[in-house]
Amino acid sequence: MKAKVYVTLKPSVLDPQGKAIQHSVELLGFEQIADIRQGKYFEIALDADLSENIARQTAERIAKDVLANPVIEDYRVEIDR
Repeated sequence: MKAKVYVTLKPSVLDPQGKAIQHSVELLGFEQIADIRQGKYFEIALDADLSENIARQTAERIAKDVLANPVIEDYRVEIDR
């Protein structure tokens, strides 16, 4: 079983790296881009015998306690069997 964790900056937090990427994209001629925000992606391999509920709880706790800074970041967890 695999947990996919997506961590992104909260909308109210400035994203200088995203702005730098947006500027580079615009220099390449992609002028129709309104905004780019960067984030982080993690894959966590979990024991196959875990229930989906326990797997989700485990991944949520790892995301909250280790992978994301809840003050400035949001996270989303998906579970794949």
